[in-house]
Amino acid sequence: MTYPWGDERRFNSYAGYFRRMFGGRVQKLSVDAGFTCPNRDGTIGKGGCTFCDNGAFTPSYCTPAKSVRQQIDEGIEFHRNRYRTARRYLVYFQSFSNTYAPLERLKELYGEALAHPEVAGIVVGTRPDCVDEEKLDWFAELARDRYVALEYGIESTYDASLRAVNRGHDFACARRAVEMTAERGLPVGAHFILGLPGETDEMLLAQTERINALPLTTVKFHQLQVFRSTPMAAEYDADPGRFRFWEPGEYIDLFIEILRRLRPDLVVERFASEAPPRYHYGRNWGLIRNEQLLARLEKRLEERNAYQGEFFTIFAENNS
Repeated sequence: MTYPWGDERRFNSYAGYFRRMFGGRVQKLSVDAGFTCPNRDGTIGKGGCTFCDNGAFTPSYCTPAKSVRQQIDEGIEFHRNRYRTARRYLVYFQSFSNTYAPLERLKELYGEALAHPEVAGIVVGTRPDCVDEEKLDWFAELARDRYVALEYGIESTYDASLRAVNRGHDFACARRAVEMTAERGLPVGAHFILGLPGETDEMLLAQTERINALPLTTVKFHQLQVFRSTPMAAEYDADPGRFRFWEPGEYIDLFIEILRRLRPDLVVERFASEAPPRYHYGRNWGLIRNEQLLARLEKRLEERNAYQGEFFTIFAENNS
């Protein structure tokens, strides 16, 4: 069976999205350009989000002590050893808030990345409260002949959860940023954490309707992970009963229910995350890799004869 996104996978995959766009495999590689965040430097808060430790997901070659070009070159070498079929690369400005600087600084950094001959485009990770009309207009101009996407950390559609993790913005702010970006024709992504303290499975299924209502191109999910030396680790010590950690099979079954409700055109970049064991605090999944989790997800989708948008399509037909 071929699904609406044009292939036989049971969800609209990120790899498939880029194959359709570029005609082959495109690999993302991370760069740390030395940005910070407004809830770290005192502009709106101190200490950052309670769950955040950028070191847990930043490759070893990434450091702002190196130039963008040097990080790209080292990242290409790193990924060539692991993904030999990649021929073009997307530079992922990942650490902290990568629009939190004057526009002239952004032009310098992103111009350096796009000047690399093997770079097909950029993906800019940032916060919803760190964009404005002028910056988005410039990104839209840049995107006329290159792939340029913005990816927002939204984390939850529930304001109580956002306050609890010291996010520093509400969901309305995230909605405005996504809408402003999509209005300019830019691909726009969003990141969500599943399992923040106080959020039930029912809440996670219900928020899918809010996600579907956003003009997103891509979406990224991962399970809650508690990292050492973060404010959330101290919260876990103080009241571990507020936290729950699924076993991998339980999480996969929950995510399938989210996937069945998710808009079919939304590209699913990721559904789980891994980090080096030395960062973990509390319960975790050990050394299981994302590739293994993905294989288990696809097997479980097959067993349940489930697919992305299965329920969304039914709801859309009933409401038409």
